[in-house]
Amino acid sequence: MRLFVYEFVTGGGMPATETSPSLLREADLMVGALMADLAEVPGIELLTVRDPRLAPLPRVELLTPRPGESYQSAYRRGLDRSDAVWPIAPETDGVLESLAQTAVTRGTVLLGSRPDAIHIAASKKRTAAMLLRAGVPVAPAFTSATEFPLIPGSWIVKPDDGAGCGFTRRVADADQASEALLATTGLIAQPWLEGEARSLSLLCAEGRATLLAVNRQHIDTAPDGTLSLVGLDVNAFPDPTGSLADLAARVARAIPSLWGYVGIDFVETNSGPVVLDVNPRLTTSYCGLRRAFGVNIGARVLELLHQAPRLPSQGPSGAGEVVALALEPAHER
Repeated sequence: MRLFVYEFVTGGGMPATETSPSLLREADLMVGALMADLAEVPGIELLTVRDPRLAPLPRVELLTPRPGESYQSAYRRGLDRSDAVWPIAPETDGVLESLAQTAVTRGTVLLGSRPDAIHIAASKKRTAAMLLRAGVPVAPAFTSATEFPLIPGSWIVKPDDGAGCGFTRRVADADQASEALLATTGLIAQPWLEGEARSLSLLCAEGRATLLAVNRQHIDTAPDGTLSLVGLDVNAFPDPTGSLADLAARVARAIPSLWGYVGIDFVETNSGPVVLDVNPRLTTSYCGLRRAFGVNIGARVLELLHQAPRLPSQGPSGAGEVVALALEPAHER
């Protein structure tokens, strides 16, 4: 099988003037870890689109973007030469949803979440509404400056359509959150949750989920309140009671077209975990999973094409070692 791995940042999806070195490095780490895993799978030929500023990847056939070529055109060229595609891109501006939909429309096997799941996860408010209906503990998301309750304490404002910590800011109170929503369209406001920032690494298919790892997120707050992810401890926590595996299963049932590798961001509060975001794609935590467990997660995703009905609820979470990943302070993927 010829597998086309398309990573938006390293594949020329962003103009050079908008691609910071830190973002490019983080994206390159992620696609490099995935390619190393997939290259070990027998019978797989790998193809990718690669920014010519970056070093070639071993054992991978490269497509170079043509001068002035759009990322959509390069992506379609890759699909034309492949049996399956694994797209990695931000949900922002519908990019990931569009890539997934193009693959489905063209009949290419999609190794990722389906377009409808991405559509839900791309919006913080849609995600919160969907999970709330399913009884999943989730942070409320308010889009109107006049609709949210005056909960005391800090609030968070961030784009409803966004990935990770991008443009996320902590403000002092509900009044400042209201002012931010009035000043800028497309934002949501959420009450600040006291607790530790964590994430789940999952495999999902057919409304089921396998918990791979529970990770600690190191969040930095700038003087202006802007938040950024500066590091991860992959496989930082076990799940001895299975409560987080149960949380993952409930999210997968609520959004059953999540597929393949999926991440969930949550806050571990005094009263238990509260979900913030669902990431329907590869996340940076992937880069530490092989070192943590010695397990080829890329190969496990390929196995889902044949073994989804037997997807177990619990993976290797808690076994192996803790892997620390240091990141640049400006971006989260």
